[in-house]
Amino acid sequence: MLSLHTNAAALSAQNSISRTQSSLSTSMTRLSTGFRINSAMDDAAGLQIATRLKTQTSGMGVAMRNTQNSISLMQTSEGALDETTNILNRMKDLATQAADGSSTAADQSAMQKEYNSLTDELSNIFNNTKFGGTTLLQKAGGAAPGKLSAAITFQIGASSGEKLSADFSTERNTASADIKAAAAGFVDAGVAGAANGTEISDLAGGVAATGSTNANATIDKLATAIDSVGALRSKLGAVSNRLDHVYNNLSNISTNTKNATGRIMDVDFASESATMTSSQMLLQAGTAMLKQSNSQSSLVMSLLQ
Repeated sequence: MLSLHTNAAALSAQNSISRTQSSLSTSMTRLSTGFRINSAMDDAAGLQIATRLKTQTSGMGVAMRNTQNSISLMQTSEGALDETTNILNRMKDLATQAADGSSTAADQSAMQKEYNSLTDELSNIFNNTKFGGTTLLQKAGGAAPGKLSAAITFQIGASSGEKLSADFSTERNTASADIKAAAAGFVDAGVAGAANGTEISDLAGGVAATGSTNANATIDKLATAIDSVGALRSKLGAVSNRLDHVYNNLSNISTNTKNATGRIMDVDFASESATMTSSQMLLQAGTAMLKQSNSQSSLVMSLLQ
């Protein structure tokens, strides 16, 4: 029907052009951002799922850093205990030497001085070993109780329930007590301890026989202390290994979760480029047809001539 008031062909062309422009705009936005979903209108359900996955991935990234920091903390503690073991071994050597009948009172007195110096260094290690400014080995009750003096909770996941608890206090306290039994001058918790004793000599009386007796009794005490420090180191190593496995598992989960997010959010450039080209061609065709449909009104005038 020819009509001056209603041009059905033009209205249809305009409607088609509007839809094509919207599709072209969406394709250009996706190609410029690289995302298939740029607003909730693009895919409401997909956006919700992707947002939840992103939140999980972000939390796991922080948890992975937590595990690395926790491993570093325990490696710092274990390193200090390694040096503690070296010192205790040297003290045991001194005690063994002092217990021998060939050692004189003067020899034992000289060895006791080195023994006292090593005891002071043990105190320094337990009271001043720190990680990030926080003491690690100091006993609870001191000015700055160490991390290992109480249970530690590690956050190893993105949810509140993903935690790992470890308690080194029993092993730490046992090691400290055994060191104290073998070295009277050992100071823990920053509190002034007893004066250095006569573990491998008799400084007061200068009697070689008494010194040998003291030294012989100290040998087994030092062996016990070495075993106790080894037990603490072993537990630190076991928990560190577990945290390393936690890190590897988190890395695997994070990788797969990111892939899942990408499959939802990322645009397929090949497909979207084809869609954009198609929309551009349709827009050109629609514009041409709109021009043709607008010329139909001139046919009405030809009938009136």
